[in-house]
Amino acid sequence: MMNGLRAARAARGMSQERLVRALDAHARQRRIEVASLASLRTYVSEWENGKRGINDHYAAIVRAILGVTDDELRPQAASSSLAPPAADGYDELLNRIDAARNVSQSMVQTFLDQTELLRTMDRQMGASSLVDQMTSHLSTLEEALTFAVLPDTRRPVAVALTGAATLAAWQALDGGFVERAWRHYELAKRAAQEADAPMYLVHAMGEQAYVLADAGRLPDAIALVRYARETGGQRLSPRLQAWLHAAEAELCAKAGTPSEARRAIEAATRCLPAGESARDDDMPSIFLNHGHLTRWRGNVLALLGDDDAVASLYDALDGVDPSFVRAQAGLRCDLAQAHLVRDEPDQASDHLREARLLAKRTGSARHLRRIERLTQQP
Repeated sequence: MMNGLRAARAARGMSQERLVRALDAHARQRRIEVASLASLRTYVSEWENGKRGINDHYAAIVRAILGVTDDELRPQAASSSLAPPAADGYDELLNRIDAARNVSQSMVQTFLDQTELLRTMDRQMGASSLVDQMTSHLSTLEEALTFAVLPDTRRPVAVALTGAATLAAWQALDGGFVERAWRHYELAKRAAQEADAPMYLVHAMGEQAYVLADAGRLPDAIALVRYARETGGQRLSPRLQAWLHAAEAELCAKAGTPSEARRAIEAATRCLPAGESARDDDMPSIFLNHGHLTRWRGNVLALLGDDDAVASLYDALDGVDPSFVRAQAGLRCDLAQAHLVRDEPDQASDHLREARLLAKRTGSARHLRRIERLTQQP
């Protein structure tokens, strides 16, 4: 608990005092009873130094603020709460199998609708406040799949699980919880294989490449996203193919291979269907139209230090969907980087200030790390 709380707080650039005030503000907004500010300061210090255990009441508030799961916040409490297995558990097993058998198509649609709701909330608010809902949603889907017997019941649940697990993984990566992100991607891949859903499998692999990239393993990340595209082959929709090419372009730009990056972003442009629609009918987690790809192209050019990045990025800024709050933070970072390349520090500073506000609003540790790197860039 001690290390988890301190690490999560530090990942968001929060001091103990800011966490204390966030606890107080969260409680006031939701009319939850908490201790005085003076007592909260003592509690936070004692929680981080192992002098006081964090109880369920405060743990729920901290999880919503920092985006940690209970296992990450209180590993000792989580492990001690596990009940020992029953010596004869056949009745319980059969009850769970019967419950899984009763998962109808309408229930699966409810799972999908819940994932879509969480995706929308995440896009606008960030993932921190959703961690408990996301954890519970995944647990319910895993339970349904674990105890489903026949393929006609298992496949639709597995499809729902892979979509939810991929969303949960990206949320964890954005929040700075890389091990949780990796495990969720592995869960998504297993569920996609169970469902015989190659597009879901390929998308999970493509996003998982970003975990490797953020860890500094860019050659592995590029190899994985290319392998994903080759694995999918002709079974992939044009929009997903474009997404994979654009992801490859970004990773190649970060790796300092401009010719490969430019080749990949041009391939993405060729693959992407015409029109304003951004959703992929076969892959609800993919949002990509020419407006989004313009932003992505600007990101690639900014990473390459290309002067053309500024025009692309301002075009994207003019057309960005206001509900994509976290994407706006990334776009502002791209603009800051492009202006720094052009030796325009004042404009870069303006965009970094806006990016920081948006990143804090969504609790994006990933964007905050990038903002700090750009701020320190000469």
